[in-house]
Amino acid sequence: MNTTQSILWFDDIHIADIALVGGKNASLGEIVRSLKASHIPVPPGFATSAQMYRDFVNNNHLQHLIDEQVAAYKTGKQSLAQTGAAIREGFVWGEFDRDQVEAISSAYLQLCERVGRQNCDVAVRSSATAEDLPEASFAGQQESYLNISSAPALLEACRSCYASLFTDRAIVYRDEQGYSHQQVALSIGVQQMVRSDLACAGVMFTLDTESGFRNVVTLSAAWGLGESVVKGSVNPDRYMVYKPLLNDGGRRPIIEKTRGSKREKLVYAPERTVAGEQSMLNNTTKVVATSEQERSALVLSDEEVLTLARWACVIEQHYDRPMDIEWAKDGVCGDLYIVQARPETIESQKKHNVLQRFQLKQTSPVLLTGASVGSAIAGGQAFYLDDPAQQESFPDGAILVAERTDPDWVPIMRRAAGIITDSGGPTSHAAIVSRELKVPAIVGTGDASLRLTTGSDVTLNCSEGAVGKVHQGILAYDTQSICLDDVPHTTTDIMINVALPDSAIAWWQLPVAGIGLTRIEFIISGLIGIHPMALLHPEKILDDTVLEKIRDITQQTTTPSDFFVQQLALGVGKIAASVYPRPVVVRMSDFKSNEYRGLLGGEFFEIDEENPMLGLRGASRYYHPLYREAFALECQAIKQAREAMGFDNIIVMIPFCRTPDEADKVLEVMAEAGLVRGENALQVYVMCEIPSNIILAEQFAKRFDGFSIGSNDLTQLVLGIDRDSAELKYLFDPRNEAIKRVIADVIKTAHHYHCKVGICGQAPSDYPEFAHFLVGCGIDSISLNPDSVLTATQQIHDAEQQR
Repeated sequence: MNTTQSILWFDDIHIADIALVGGKNASLGEIVRSLKASHIPVPPGFATSAQMYRDFVNNNHLQHLIDEQVAAYKTGKQSLAQTGAAIREGFVWGEFDRDQVEAISSAYLQLCERVGRQNCDVAVRSSATAEDLPEASFAGQQESYLNISSAPALLEACRSCYASLFTDRAIVYRDEQGYSHQQVALSIGVQQMVRSDLACAGVMFTLDTESGFRNVVTLSAAWGLGESVVKGSVNPDRYMVYKPLLNDGGRRPIIEKTRGSKREKLVYAPERTVAGEQSMLNNTTKVVATSEQERSALVLSDEEVLTLARWACVIEQHYDRPMDIEWAKDGVCGDLYIVQARPETIESQKKHNVLQRFQLKQTSPVLLTGASVGSAIAGGQAFYLDDPAQQESFPDGAILVAERTDPDWVPIMRRAAGIITDSGGPTSHAAIVSRELKVPAIVGTGDASLRLTTGSDVTLNCSEGAVGKVHQGILAYDTQSICLDDVPHTTTDIMINVALPDSAIAWWQLPVAGIGLTRIEFIISGLIGIHPMALLHPEKILDDTVLEKIRDITQQTTTPSDFFVQQLALGVGKIAASVYPRPVVVRMSDFKSNEYRGLLGGEFFEIDEENPMLGLRGASRYYHPLYREAFALECQAIKQAREAMGFDNIIVMIPFCRTPDEADKVLEVMAEAGLVRGENALQVYVMCEIPSNIILAEQFAKRFDGFSIGSNDLTQLVLGIDRDSAELKYLFDPRNEAIKRVIADVIKTAHHYHCKVGICGQAPSDYPEFAHFLVGCGIDSISLNPDSVLTATQQIHDAEQQR
């Protein structure tokens, strides 16, 4: 390529041209030029060369100004704000020479002709020549200007882009990264605007930005122009797609769909006249409130989510690295477009052989919740700021509370122990910068700036998955480092217990054989919150307030029961995705009647029982008239996760199954709902937690594919001890000889009938001698809480060595 060219069209640029047009423009050109066969649509455009920037600097004698101002800042003669303002003013008042004006204006007119539109509206974006390299993330350091629709406005936008190379945050960032201010030049990308102001836009990453899990695409979406998502002024919808099954025979592996509040959107400003305005860049866009319908609806259809995810995978495969991609939907033609693509530079650079985990040692009231960033915990005094210019009043180590952040906030964010914002999602500016700074953040809380008082003590807990919690007071917590290289190999399968989908993703790096226990009731209570029979029979609900709440929660599904099936399938699917294709044992619901009563609408469908622990629970519910229809919904969700989404690694487990006859009834109800044991490789396990499961193990083994020992209930029922009795706690011990004998018996019988046997619980990690006992009996798998894996695996390894 001719390096003297001042204008380079995206069609002629590729990734090797970073020195000429910067990382952002080089990536766009690479997609346009190299991925034509993949039919990934990118709006047309062109880039100004980095040499044009250097010529502009020289022609306007700006290099001396830059050197002089930076030297004054570094020697303490003037502030950072004064330095940046002086340099930016020099750029804004600078002039393009005649050839540069002609080159930019002519290219703009050619772009208008190419798209068939006079005064075509364009996006004008900065692209630094050292930007988006794997070792340094310059994303967000420079400005973008949208809805620019004339050659004079374009020239002004270009000067402003040049000036933004010397924002306060960009100056500090280059100093910290070791880049000289002379080393970095700026190219400008000029691209036809996608009319997403009439539709929607967002961001997607080809990994999970919190855990680094590489097998997913995560998407954020909001109504209007995409800047609202990038800058964090809106709480967007969030989607997650499992990549390995994306092109597998019509599978639809969407494993998360979370609706954001989306209270506002960025749109084009009304037509305006240039005359009399201080700047032609004023009022090109405006923020408006979204409608109630927009706030309550999901932005993207499933098909659109899958299309974008497929494009993301193609782009990632071409670049051979995780990617950060911006997309937009045109509200005029309805088409989707890719408008930006750059390497992801934070999570993909981390070393994943060491897991750092945080856990609260205390508890306190939860004041606020939002999207969790950073997987860590931090405590300190809340300090609210409404303007980054107030940074000198912010105390180091405080918790920054703000309505939202943009790049001007970065110097303050660097000094904060944690960050809380009213708006924004997992791909907002606040989230991205917090990850880069390794500062935990909770974004999109809604009203933290109103509810948290400056000076009050708070603790940010980002350690429990996608939902972060702001606790009252400063709480103590533990940290744990798990070096995966230290986890020894064992013949016995080591598995983990998982409660919620987000926590499953967080532990994806652990070298385990799968998930030995996940309980559906946790998903029902955590993600659904409504009694399933209330969704099936709303006519039986006598409280109008409860009915209204249910209608509000389920309004976006065809029927209320569809909401239950979809949410449960998404939760189970996300858990299954975390270890696919390794097995995931999903225990069907085992709420007791008093626990079901606590769900929304539950009081209208549950009976009163004096002893719910030994009452209508587990298998007995599944064929009982009071719950049979609801169990069919559970089965539909499992079927959807296994077949429609593709997670055939799911094994179903039946809890508290008292007799073989009861097992037959449950298997019959499952079959009626489309879950047939042995069909589509479906395995069905039974919990071994009742003495009858041991005594009649031979008969249970003929009906199920495996046993999972529930040591708590088994100990309770064999020894006749209430597991919650404080007075008898000293007697409640799974190492009791009676418990060990029945466990040994069931392992022997199960193996005789070619059934697998596992155990889920803390006993093997709490008691080394119990782990030795299980290994000696030849147990097939031991499922543990994730934070116990290293310790317990070492004990099991030692036991195997001593056999």
